[in-house]
Amino acid sequence: MIQPYASNLKHAAKENENFREVLFTGAHSQLVIMSIEPGDDIGLETHDNVDQILYAVDGEGSAILAGERFEFEKGDVVCVPAGTEHDIVNDGDEPLRLFTVYSPPQHAPGTIEHLKLAEPTPVARS
Repeated sequence: MIQPYASNLKHAAKENENFREVLFTGAHSQLVIMSIEPGDDIGLETHDNVDQILYAVDGEGSAILAGERFEFEKGDVVCVPAGTEHDIVNDGDEPLRLFTVYSPPQHAPGTIEHLKLAEPTPVARS
């Protein structure tokens, strides 16, 4: 059985030093916190069957959505429909900290990536 999850999400995201940490994985969605170092990015990617919502908690950067660049800083949200090429880039001097919701889940439950991997590891679907 999937357990409910409750926390102070902004605090957890601000304190996070991992590139990616999965906090909750449900049957239809997943909550992940991320920390992107200055000058780094998530990496240009497309999720064919996954919608994604990203919310900046601390720092500043850019969101690249379908080739168009948008400012992405504390308090901003980006909604990425499935099939949209996207990236989040840290243009600032401090870590860019955010949380993201995937629907359906994109990463294995409990995943913690201390550093950015070359290729994200999607959840196997049956």
